[in-house]
Amino acid sequence: MYTVIGAAKNRTFRIIWMLEELGQPYQRNRAQPQSPEVTQHSVLGKLPVMVEDGEGISDSVAILTYLADKHGSLTAPAGTIARGKQDAVTFQILDDLESLVWSAARHSFVLPEEKRVPAVKDTLKWEWAKNLKTLERRFQGPFVMGSEITVPDILLTHTLNWAYGAKFPIESDDMMAYAKRMRERDAYLRAVASEEA
Repeated sequence: MYTVIGAAKNRTFRIIWMLEELGQPYQRNRAQPQSPEVTQHSVLGKLPVMVEDGEGISDSVAILTYLADKHGSLTAPAGTIARGKQDAVTFQILDDLESLVWSAARHSFVLPEEKRVPAVKDTLKWEWAKNLKTLERRFQGPFVMGSEITVPDILLTHTLNWAYGAKFPIESDDMMAYAKRMRERDAYLRAVASEEA
């Protein structure tokens, strides 16, 4: 059984959602960043961490990819052109979208106050809107990579949720409808219930 280490309201949610999509059993440890439970498996002390057979894996996207490959679901097979294209979209979401929302968060409450530059958030939101339009052109529909949910869908939906909460613009009706459909999935709703338990 998998053990997922991480408190609610962070990237740990991605792992819980993925495990719910896969129908895999797991247990939770709601430890905080830098706690001994985390640092024994992750030098960085960041969340999430997933433990299997005493071995820890850190970084949410690494965990998602591991689970998808191990269970042969929510992914194109490794070593295929389809997987290369899927990974390209995954990295685009990380580089062109998530990194912008994370930078805004850092300049809002993460960094020491004297290091924050609040004015940068307007530029980050401008770049986000431009990059989101570019990503939307890659959609193969109804999911990012086509007819089935894959790792990029979990990553993108979580990033869209985070961006919406941070008041980043989501100007596309299609993108809003996509995010709503994703949040209505049974596995997503089970993951939300798990976080609230």
